[in-house]
Amino acid sequence: MADGEGAAARGGLLHSIRRMAGSLLGAAQTRLEILATEIEEERLRLEQLLLIALAAAFCLAFGVALAIALAVLYFWDTHRLFTVGLLAAAFLGAGVALGWVLRAKVTSRPKPFAVTRGELAKDGALLRGPRQ
Repeated sequence: MADGEGAAARGGLLHSIRRMAGSLLGAAQTRLEILATEIEEERLRLEQLLLIALAAAFCLAFGVALAIALAVLYFWDTHRLFTVGLLAAAFLGAGVALGWVLRAKVTSRPKPFAVTRGELAKDGALLRGPRQ
């Protein structure tokens, strides 16, 4: 009878260990999926920032080129002056606006992997158990 109880206890213990390992594996898989999602979001955010930065640089460069052309054309007919000046102002304004958007996006970005860190902190608190 003692052997039967020992075997049942070992089977129950083995079952509990397997269940716990399965739970830990599931939790690890969930955390890795969250991490992968956050990495993808960070990559997309960086691509967006790069595109805005390139657009701002293009507009500023084009605005400077047009401002130079404005200085050259200053002594020509009045309609050319107005057109080049208007285009230069538009590109310079767009470049400045895109620069502000870029600055706002860079300064207001969330901490990388905040959700993953939060979930790992919750897991750590659960593993430590209730504090008394």
